[in-house]
Formats: sequence, structure tokens, C-alpha cells
Amino acid sequence: MPLHLIKLCVGIDEVEELEEWRRRRAAAARKRGRKPVIIHRTRMMPLRREEILEGGSLYWVIKGVVQVRAPILDLVRVTAKDGTRMCEIRMSPKLVRTELMPRRAFQGWRYLADAQAPGDLPAGTKAKNLPASMATELRALGLI
Repeated sequence: MPLHLIKLCVGIDEVEELEEWRRRRAAAARKRGRKPVIIHRTRMMPLRREEILEGGSLYWVIKGVVQVRAPILDLVRVTAKDGTRMCEIRMSPKLVRTELMPRRAFQGWRYLADAQAPGDLPAGTKAKNLPASMATELRALGLI
């Protein structure tokens, strides 16, 4: 079973906003003749790298709720211009909407076991942005 990462999507209010940002990044890469791989840099390299690369995804928490995931293609150690060692999380340009799962704020990223990860929504389905408390109640009732 793959291992996943979960991270807050700071500065993004809805999935459509993240999709548009990623479209612009992919278009810019294509324009430069590069493959459209989306990169997110973080300070720490996951120690369980190999497990993540067995099909893991980065699950994004938007406004207190996991709503979408991006398949991880690679985790690469890089050095920033100031000499800081970092990890590049290289993701597919494809986003997959997930069942809504409330999640409290945290710093950095966390591991997310496959068994605890929210399921994917059927293709073409869009979950509405709900307040975390409402999503929690609806999920407890089995409605989302």
C-alpha cells in the first residue's frame, strides 16, 4: 500500500483556484519546452520516500478540509539559492477530487496512511466547499 503526504494549501480558498494556478504553471513549463510537472518545495525530505513513490499522493487541505489530491511522481533533494537543503515534491499536473475530510491546521506536511486517506470522488463530481464543522457532521452521518 502506498503512503501519502498531507499538507495545508495556504493562500488557496477553493479547488478551482488551485486548478487554475496549476494550469498556469503547466502552460509556462510547456512554453519553455519542459514537461508540465508541478513542483512544491518543502524543508524536510520524507524518510519514508520509497513508500511514497509506490503510488502516493499529496493530499491538500483547503480551508480546513481535505478536498483534492495530486499524485506524487518523485521526491528530490535540492539546494535553494541561499544554500538551504530542501525537498521538491514533484507531482502530476492532474488533480483528483476526494471525499471531504475535515482536518485541523498543522505545520509542514504529515504522513497519511492509505487506509486513512479519503476516497476519490467519481470523475466529474465536484464537492462543494463546506465549513469544516459541517463536513464533519455530514461525514459522521454517512452523507459525504
